Amino acid sequence: MEKIERDLTLNVDRKTLWDFVSTPVNLNDITPPDLDFRIISDVPKTIYNGLIIVYQINLPIIGRRKWVTEIKHVREGISFVDEQRSGPYGFWYHLHELSDAGVEQSRMRDQVHYLVPFGLLGRSFAGGMVRSRLEEIFDYRSERMKEIFR
Repeated sequence: MEKIERDLTLNVDRKTLWDFVSTPVNLNDITPPDLDFRIISDVPKTIYNGLIIVYQINLPIIGRRKWVTEIKHVREGISFVDEQRSGPYGFWYHLHELSDAGVEQSRMRDQVHYLVPFGLLGRSFAGGMVRSRLEEIFDYRSERMKEIFR
């Protein structure tokens, strides 16, 4: 099991940040353009426990893939999980957690547990590339969030 963690402090109150991160269509704004990320299922304005979201994403070597996640463990204004039901990873569990970080500041914490598909063979051949690409995606996301909540 691999793990990536990120912490980001933003100059925005937690309610405003929650409103942004709990709106599924906003994921398009914080995903690198080269992934050609698209939500292809109908989504509500805000997430809820049990929400299934279907995406398409363009991955190096693999090409366009469908990715299905379920939103779970929603704690309104605080946290939620997106867990892969089917898609490019052997396993994907992403905790999004918000907390107050000062006056008009919030902390956004991401913790992702994932497995590269195809077991030891997949990890041997693609593990480093997958981790590097995920780091790039989260770097991009951090920069976009800073821009949005400048």
